Amino acid sequence: MRRLLRIAREPFAVPVLARGWQRAVPILLGIGTLCVLGGLTVIWAARLTVPYPVYVSELGAKGAATSGAFAVALLLIAGGGFAIAVASGHVRSSARVLDRWAPAMTLGFAAVCFVLASQVTCTAYCPVPIVDPKSTVQDLVHTVSAVLGFAAACFAMLQVGFSRKLPRLSRLSRLSCGAVAAITIVGGLLAIVRVGADVGAWLELIGTTVAVAWIAVYAVALTRIPVGVEDAADAADLAPSAATGTGVGAGAEVA
Repeated sequence: MRRLLRIAREPFAVPVLARGWQRAVPILLGIGTLCVLGGLTVIWAARLTVPYPVYVSELGAKGAATSGAFAVALLLIAGGGFAIAVASGHVRSSARVLDRWAPAMTLGFAAVCFVLASQVTCTAYCPVPIVDPKSTVQDLVHTVSAVLGFAAACFAMLQVGFSRKLPRLSRLSRLSCGAVAAITIVGGLLAIVRVGADVGAWLELIGTTVAVAWIAVYAVALTRIPVGVEDAADAADLAPSAATGTGVGAGAEVA
């Protein structure tokens, strides 16, 4: 169990793997960025072909003309997100509660959820599970996987949002997390109560756009930070405390 927790906190920490991983990081970040932005573009292109308000998941509903494009878009986002997750194993959250595992693990989990959502789509008109009597197990699986994927993406934003070694990206991550959470919650509630479907549909699309765009911005930001900088900085922060036998320096920095 301890070994699994160590891997979750520090993916690719083994020196042999780390050396090969560092060489692959720029390539993975580039591929990941292109994939997630490509997936987002496909979603918008598919949405603009529909003349009436639809939720994002309805683009992939059984029988929809945009179902193929929807599946491709989610797979691109999932593939890109996974590539970025693999390349960001060195990023850590500075908050104790959020540092139970690396943001890379959270982003990887979100990618898996999006793969499932792309393959198990909702039925016609995407009835809300449990609330709508027309909903099926298929609708439940799709909705749960999509919600978990977005929740994981938001949690990854929150983890990065409290990484003191990435101040600018941290602020943007906190703002993005709050925006995605608020927008998607309101859009979801409108879908459940069946009020303002047109507003709710656009809110969900905007929330999706912000979340996917953040993943791309995160990847671009990481290309400007050499692998190992965070670890070296952490070691430098701990050095004064180890020398004096106190944690006053570190406590002052956190504060």
